[in-house]
Amino acid sequence: MELTDVLPIEKWIELEDDIRRRSGLMASIYNVDGIRITGRRHWPNRLCPAIKATDKGQAFICAVAHMNLAIIARNTRAPVIEECDAGLLKLVVPIFVGDRFLGAFGGCGMLLEDGEIDSFMINKTTGIPEEEIEKLSVDIPTIGRKEVEALAGYIQQRLAAVTDGASPPAPAD
Repeated sequence: MELTDVLPIEKWIELEDDIRRRSGLMASIYNVDGIRITGRRHWPNRLCPAIKATDKGQAFICAVAHMNLAIIARNTRAPVIEECDAGLLKLVVPIFVGDRFLGAFGGCGMLLEDGEIDSFMINKTTGIPEEEIEKLSVDIPTIGRKEVEALAGYIQQRLAAVTDGASPPAPAD
């Protein structure tokens, strides 16, 4: 069973769009391998696309953050709210049908209200000059932890509405 067995891509896109409009985060649905299943990208800031444009930024900042937090979310069956190595918020909510893990919702790209960008680490990982990182970081929106927790609850409810009606796969003989 895969995510597209539960909903067609168009419906997953609608969910991403709803959460993006509600929160301002980059909203993505990922399969069990950590691959985004839609091609939608709505950047909440100017720094993230610059980081993702570099091979090392994508591999060592973005992908690592998602995979590590998705494992925690899968194991705890609960949302995880942390920061990526760049200092930006990363929210991961697991997607289950019964006991079967199908993937995760991921939201990112804003600063927690007490967070800060790690320009030094971004520079060392991606090679983007620190001055450019500072310029790209000036207008990154912030979000409070209570807002993120409420958003995680909303996402859980939306996912439950989708997955509760789905039938888990029959056990293999």
